[in-house]
Amino acid sequence: MKPEDTEVWEPVPKVITPGDATNTAPGDAVVLFDGKNLDQWQAEDGGPAKWELKDGVVTVVKGAGTMKTKQDFEDFQLHIEWRTPAKVEGEGQGRGNSGIFMQGLYELQVLDNYNNRTYSNGQAGSFYKQRIPLVNACRQPGEWQTYDVIWTAPRFNADGSLKSPARATVLQNGVLVQNNVELDGPTLYIGKPAYKQHGPGPIVLQDHGNPVSYRNIWVRTL
Repeated sequence: MKPEDTEVWEPVPKVITPGDATNTAPGDAVVLFDGKNLDQWQAEDGGPAKWELKDGVVTVVKGAGTMKTKQDFEDFQLHIEWRTPAKVEGEGQGRGNSGIFMQGLYELQVLDNYNNRTYSNGQAGSFYKQRIPLVNACRQPGEWQTYDVIWTAPRFNADGSLKSPARATVLQNGVLVQNNVELDGPTLYIGKPAYKQHGPGPIVLQDHGNPVSYRNIWVRTL
């Protein structure tokens, strides 16, 4: 099987213009990043996170690898803000690419899809290679965008078989793009996903080689 075998190009989500919105952390949230430090984060190997922290923003450093929370999560509400580079370079999957992995396994795609077509199940707002967003709610390159995610982790029976799949609702810039969708398993670049028993996991931010930035990250356990 090739990567292209799981790319879905039709239908193409309708492009809309999102409204203006901000979101501050509620009192019961775990603040994962408030612009001051990366104390809640670590590198993939467990060492210090290696991304650039500057002016209240953390930005991917090409080749530094993923950044993940020290804490593991199961069911949660996540708020995260992200920004692709103002200077447009590349096209398709090579333009402002990063990703947010729920429990370290299920990728909500981060990509610059403002006038930038790619396969529909790989664009911003998609659960990569699985669920196409309802609409394309992307802002222009260089503008801050938000994801608000309601995540329900999969459950497994005592014998390791799947009891109930992962489910997610996602708002991008205040617009519903995933409506309580079921996932088929952890994210794969090649091949079809399938569940294997696992427990809580970290929130992981992907280094895909593009200088994507993040800020104002918080989570509420459910």
